[in-house]
Amino acid sequence: MQVNKSNFNKEVKEAKGIVLVDFYADWCGPCMMLSPILEELSNQYKDIKICKVNIDEEMELATEYGVMSIPNVFFFKDGKPVNSFLGFRPLNEIEEIIKKI
Repeated sequence: MQVNKSNFNKEVKEAKGIVLVDFYADWCGPCMMLSPILEELSNQYKDIKICKVNIDEEMELATEYGVMSIPNVFFFKDGKPVNSFLGFRPLNEIEEIIKKI
């Protein structure tokens, strides 16, 4: 799900449960490598919402979360940021982060 400034609060901050937010750009190689892994996560974990924020289109959101490099993935639980990682990560590492939330 693509999110932007207008729907970020509703889709992320007001959401119950776990929301993974991927700050990315279309031109970013590691972001492209991460995309199919996030797709696989969305198929495996139906109770986790996965959102994407294009930093080129949503600079204000990227600035608000201190995104300086991409991909930068944040994990929210019940609307609060609880964890994050920077750069490409394989599926098993992301699953380990999810298990700890």
